Amino acid sequence: MNSAQQKKFLEAFIEIIRKTSCELPKDVTDLLKKGLGDEESGSNAKYALEIVDKNITLAKQKSQPICQDTGSILVYVHYPMRLDAEGLAKVIRKAVVTATKKGYLRQNSVDSITGKNSGTNVGPGSPALHLEPWKKDYLDVRVILKGGGCENMGVQYSLPDSRIGAGRDIAGIKKCILDAVHNAQGKGCGPGILGVAIGGDRGSSYMESKVQLLRKMTDKNPDPVLAEIEESCTEAANQLGIGPMGFGGKTTLMGIKAGALNRLPASYFVSVSYMCWAFRRQGAVLSGKGDIKKWLY
Repeated sequence: MNSAQQKKFLEAFIEIIRKTSCELPKDVTDLLKKGLGDEESGSNAKYALEIVDKNITLAKQKSQPICQDTGSILVYVHYPMRLDAEGLAKVIRKAVVTATKKGYLRQNSVDSITGKNSGTNVGPGSPALHLEPWKKDYLDVRVILKGGGCENMGVQYSLPDSRIGAGRDIAGIKKCILDAVHNAQGKGCGPGILGVAIGGDRGSSYMESKVQLLRKMTDKNPDPVLAEIEESCTEAANQLGIGPMGFGGKTTLMGIKAGALNRLPASYFVSVSYMCWAFRRQGAVLSGKGDIKKWLY
């Protein structure tokens, strides 16, 4: 990657980070507006979503972070095989440092042993880079900024789970999902979105649950069993009465995205990644030269 390419890629990644931090995608804002319309006038739920709506508008107008916790930085990139992965990773990290200096990202990545904050958001595991080569001549770049509050509400179940009466079947999976929603209450900054992974090992299962959050809220799962789980559990969750921020109401979840991985016969994991209403997820198609050709959300 020559210096001209590096400059173009750097500019593109900074803009993707800015847009992710400051502007929610339309598929998310449409659901938030629907929730606002569904809640009763004068209710705490309605008031909470009105504040959320104003916050989204101001953040976009001022190009400032939607939330003070700009969260873990998750970057997923498919890139042409001719590009140097190490060089690409360096550019992404530099973009994170620059975006932090510009105020698009808060300085909130700390050393787990000393507690020291580097002030750059760069360190072991930050940003979390998932780089995968492919034979196409363009890059598919997707970024999630996942706040600590919702990350704390993530949970993994190992079935069978006698505590909640969940067996190794579809009914057991649904019990896990609804238990996760019930336990979160308002602490995950609801209304939330769940990424769910069924199967895999402990590590791959959690990773897949976050990959599911890259899907558009408007899509339909091609697997009819998973589609039914997504739809029925969302409906059931919204009947729990938890509501926005745990204030009560009809809008506890905006949706669920579920995937399945092969597993060992001895293991049956269900992993749930909770995402807050500030569903900061954005992506773009970049040319091999680093130009932004299309936004993905």
